[in-house]
Amino acid sequence: MSAVHDHLSAAKVYRVLAVLFLIAAPHLPRLPLWASALVIAMGIWRALAAQRTWPMPGALLRNLLAGLALVGIWTQYQTLNGHHAGVALLVVMLGMKLTEMTTRRDYLVVIYLSYFLLITHFLFSQEMIMLLLMFAGALAITSVLIEVNHPQGILPLKRNLRLSGTLMLQAVPLMLIFFVLFPRIPGPLWGIPTDAGAGMTGLSDSMEPGMISELGMSDAVAFRVRFDAEAPPRSELYWRGPVFEYFNGRSWLPGPGNDLPIRAQVEFEGPPTVYEMQLEPHGKRWLLALDLPQGPLPEGATMGRDLVLRHKWDVIDKKLYRLASGTRYNVGSEASERYRQHLLSLPQASNPQTHEMVLSWKAQDDAPQAIIATALQHFANQPFHYTLRPPLLMNQHSIDQFVFETRRGFCEHYASAFTFMMRAAGIPARVVTGYQGAERNGDYYIVRQSDAHAWSEVWLEGRGWVRIDPTAAVAPERVELGLGGALPASEPIPGLARLGRGTLVQLQLRWDQVNAAWNRWVLAYGPELQQNIMSALGMPGLRALLITLTVLTLSSLLIINLIVARAHQSELERDPVQRIWRRFLGKLKRAGLAPQLHEGPIDLSQRVARERPQLADDAQRISQLYVHLRYASRQTDPVLLKRFRQRVRQFRSR
Repeated sequence: MSAVHDHLSAAKVYRVLAVLFLIAAPHLPRLPLWASALVIAMGIWRALAAQRTWPMPGALLRNLLAGLALVGIWTQYQTLNGHHAGVALLVVMLGMKLTEMTTRRDYLVVIYLSYFLLITHFLFSQEMIMLLLMFAGALAITSVLIEVNHPQGILPLKRNLRLSGTLMLQAVPLMLIFFVLFPRIPGPLWGIPTDAGAGMTGLSDSMEPGMISELGMSDAVAFRVRFDAEAPPRSELYWRGPVFEYFNGRSWLPGPGNDLPIRAQVEFEGPPTVYEMQLEPHGKRWLLALDLPQGPLPEGATMGRDLVLRHKWDVIDKKLYRLASGTRYNVGSEASERYRQHLLSLPQASNPQTHEMVLSWKAQDDAPQAIIATALQHFANQPFHYTLRPPLLMNQHSIDQFVFETRRGFCEHYASAFTFMMRAAGIPARVVTGYQGAERNGDYYIVRQSDAHAWSEVWLEGRGWVRIDPTAAVAPERVELGLGGALPASEPIPGLARLGRGTLVQLQLRWDQVNAAWNRWVLAYGPELQQNIMSALGMPGLRALLITLTVLTLSSLLIINLIVARAHQSELERDPVQRIWRRFLGKLKRAGLAPQLHEGPIDLSQRVARERPQLADDAQRISQLYVHLRYASRQTDPVLLKRFRQRVRQFRSR
């Protein structure tokens, strides 16, 4: 087929451009301004070119523009890898492709790339609403794919969309089979992009004043949890995250070797709490768990010396895993002298006022329990305030400034100061960050970023690691009621963390239930859940999985073909032109002139004329009428149809 015959009408070009803009539009705000402007300009220019039949630019100009766009993307992102730079490159090059979009093949390339571009939206959002938008996008792209392949004029939009929807519905069974049965591979297929964790919210791999309070102003979901039985009381819901053992005078950082596998024996009291976690991606390796997990651990996870669960890879997608935890435990009582000394280290001459105060406490009673109690009483009795808006601590001795001047802080201020005090008193201590509390929503609980928390752990002879939450000494409501119960209404508490719920909040919670089901059964459907489902169906193992996948795929294709063939047959049977034509063929067959498979209507009439000259005129007129009624017009001419019927009825083969 030549390029001349491939030329599409302006109306079809407009439809292709409209769908392309629909697919690319959500990405445009993420692109650099110049890139978005370039793509929009290319689209407007291509529409004008179709209307005014402008020629396409030459190869030299196209290559020059493409080269400049490539350099621009590289300059902007310093890479062409990663989903931000990669998507920007795809959108810009798709826009550049419009400058050479002339033949049907070019249009098909653009349409197929649009399918690929559509999928990239999942890199930025995996909410259920995005799935609906992607279905709408796929419907639109398929409709222009039909349009471009239609040899004649433009198709009615309604008919086009109906056909597109029918094609997509036919693909749904195969989609479901492949989703459920295609073997899930643990971990990413390729290297994780360098910006895979960019933009994700959550706990940091360090802690300094202000970091937790920033999270406290977000009501984004950190994770959801579903308990097998009754949930523990709120005061025991401490969700363990990163642990910090090194203090540089301002920030708390992980200690060396924290991720080494734990060797200490853990003794639990009471039955374990079994639960299922739906963890939102946060771009780090740690897996949140109710303090303290007692195994078995999720596949690919290990517990470090700091009692933190870590996965093999960064958590860049939703994770679904089951755990059992004991909220009362004894661990670390046999910690080595070297490790305990490491947990006493403080910067030289750091925060002298706090240091001197702690030494005065120690002089009165050097028992660790007495020092701990004195420190908590100090927070409770002195005018300390719990607030989401603590003042900046700009002093070199930030803990002194907090303890003796500002006395306004969030949980990280109290955990940091308390841990420093313990070390100054000779008690090994470290900072633990994570989340505290949970909000019930139906049959599961939501833990939000506003539940982010920090507390301390001290090492006591004979008891090992003991959790101490100094925030509870200042604001006990924080542990019992959450952020909304601990802070006054004047604080910038996120709406979903406030006490007292209106209709809007209730609607948001209902929507979260829908999203939770979507996350649990679709987004978090990984190797472990797939194996569990297959085992429950009596088909464990990869071999059974592949056999089932093959059988169901072939069966579905066969059923779909039978349904389509039957529908096509029914359509032919309902077509009066086709019905009358088959009647004519029957008369020819009875006369020994059965049509051959390779013969069209005109060829058949010519053969009839050669073999039965006396039938030539009638056969030729009937064949011509059939061709005209069948192919010349979309609408059946009733006059021609009546004539066609009469001629076939009057046809006599002998």
